[in-house]
Amino acid sequence: MPVSLDQAHHEEARQIARELARIARTGKVLPGSIIERHTYCGRAGCACQDDPPRPHGPYWQWTRKVKQKTVSKWLSRSLGPEYKLWIENDRHIRNLVSRLEAIGIASLEAERSRD
Repeated sequence: MPVSLDQAHHEEARQIARELARIARTGKVLPGSIIERHTYCGRAGCACQDDPPRPHGPYWQWTRKVKQKTVSKWLSRSLGPEYKLWIENDRHIRNLVSRLEAIGIASLEAERSRD
């Protein structure tokens, strides 16, 4: 006999599916992280050496793992903030999948306790 979800879990799973579909329709998902960096060049007379200093940047750096190695890429000023949203979508998807897994575990445990 197949395992079935209780009503609350069924509704939560449907809501998760709607959120996943919404993100998937955008196609805007990117793994890893994006950080905003500012640098100091050390040249005398440069604004980055003023008091108060005005560092160079912002520079946007995307970092991710590829075959268990960390890979980084510099992004343009206009793309950094945009891709930051893509990273947030990836994290949201991972959270949604974790919630689905928790529903599955709860259903399995509930079914096992009935046996």
